[in-house]
Amino acid sequence: MAKQKILDFEAALRRLEEIVASLEGENESLEKSLTLFEEGVKLTETLRSHLDTAEQRIQVLMKDGDGNTSEKDFEG
Repeated sequence: MAKQKILDFEAALRRLEEIVASLEGENESLEKSLTLFEEGVKLTETLRSHLDTAEQRIQVLMKDGDGNTSEKDFEG
């Protein structure tokens, strides 16, 4: 089995959007739809992992001088 490379966030999101569009198009066979669905589930796990990592990095950046993390709503 070929080793699957880890996709960066943007590439994983683009692929997931392609899968959703394909599944919504209803032009795929049942077997192809199931394969796409399985890939989509794996991609959502990858995306969740990326988001969790980003959240941890943000929390580290928000620590005060005593090492306490203050949680604030992000106002981007």
